Amino acid sequence: MPTVKSTCQLINQLTMLYHLFQYLQENHPEIPGVGLFRFISFRAGAAVLLSLIISLWFGGRIVRWLQSLQISDEQRNLGLAGENLKAGTPTMGGVIIILATLIPCLLLANLTNIYIILMLVSVTWLSIIGFADDYIKVFKKDKKGLKSIFKVLGQIGLGLIVGITMLKTDEIMVRLPESVAIENDYKIISKSIIIYDNQLKDSVQTVHCNAPITNVPFLKSNQLDYSKFLWFLGEKTSRDLVLLVFVLFAVLIITAVSNGANLTDGLDGLCAGVSGIVIAALGVFAYVSGNSNFAEFLNIMFIPNMGELGIFAACLLGGCIGFLWYNVYPAKVFMGDTGSLMLGGIIATMAMVLRKELLIPLLCGVFLIETLSVILQVWYFKWTKKKYGEGRRIFLMSPLHHHFQKKGLHEVTITARFWIVQILLAIVTVITLKIR
Repeated sequence: MPTVKSTCQLINQLTMLYHLFQYLQENHPEIPGVGLFRFISFRAGAAVLLSLIISLWFGGRIVRWLQSLQISDEQRNLGLAGENLKAGTPTMGGVIIILATLIPCLLLANLTNIYIILMLVSVTWLSIIGFADDYIKVFKKDKKGLKSIFKVLGQIGLGLIVGITMLKTDEIMVRLPESVAIENDYKIISKSIIIYDNQLKDSVQTVHCNAPITNVPFLKSNQLDYSKFLWFLGEKTSRDLVLLVFVLFAVLIITAVSNGANLTDGLDGLCAGVSGIVIAALGVFAYVSGNSNFAEFLNIMFIPNMGELGIFAACLLGGCIGFLWYNVYPAKVFMGDTGSLMLGGIIATMAMVLRKELLIPLLCGVFLIETLSVILQVWYFKWTKKKYGEGRRIFLMSPLHHHFQKKGLHEVTITARFWIVQILLAIVTVITLKIR
């Protein structure tokens, strides 16, 4: 295993690479290949490959290291087929995904980009929460792990960081018609003109502004101001109150999706596979939303500098795929809360900055179904116990994947079918770009 000092030295060297190529491109454009770093598509492809190499190369070493430390979560006796075979399998394997995401991102992404900075902060923040939870379970032998209140407070803290940063940072903006920005009193950062058919008479005056707006799927006019959520207040709605609603929504989304991913992490390869599919779809959204030509063609909201988020999505996608090498049945390592809480929170954060948070129920449908199965099971059990004197169940067991295990399906079959469902949901979500 590499030492902490050598790892830090490596990271310091890697973080200089993107800016080195930028310098060479500006001052020595005659050098072959230096211009490749200008293209997001090239860096995204390189990011996936590098992330895969890192996760595959270091993954085996990390698994053996975790095994040598006997870092395994105590298996509960749930009466499920094959659960005894999982005893002793090391956990906290989410470290593999984290390293495979951060190192290529530091190497290939523009670290001055606000979206990359926000993602790096989010990964670090959520990884610390998940690591603390796993540490308490493994080393303190406390099955409950980190107290729920601290988990929720951590997720709320990240939601506040994301929400406030989006509304108070001039680098985070969207392009809107000038008339719309003035009518809604948005903060105008810069002005631009969109010219159609190269005729100035067909041009539209637009502005880049900071605004609490999002995309609404399936509607012709697919932009929604968060003030609409306060319609019952009429024209008395203050801008500060709208900003508060936006921040609270960010907290809700991040907390919900993070916990949904955590609940889904119950079968070999399930959470990593589903997360990878969702991240791939978000990467597509990032690429088209950050490209003015694609945004204009698809008639979607153009978000300047958003294309760089596609680099991060590529790094995270490669990390998830590489982790599956060790996590598919029979798993050699579990991601633990170190990985699942991070993946769910990052997916929610990406959806928020992409202004696609209203698509979360569709895009993250598997997470939603798993979460609802737990909520319904608990609610129905308590309700029937109060009404009939004994608790009854809707499912044989929750979350939903355990219900199918109880019905006799092998976990490989369940995982594969959940992946297929998630692929279908991701395709439908991407199609919403054109369905209005």
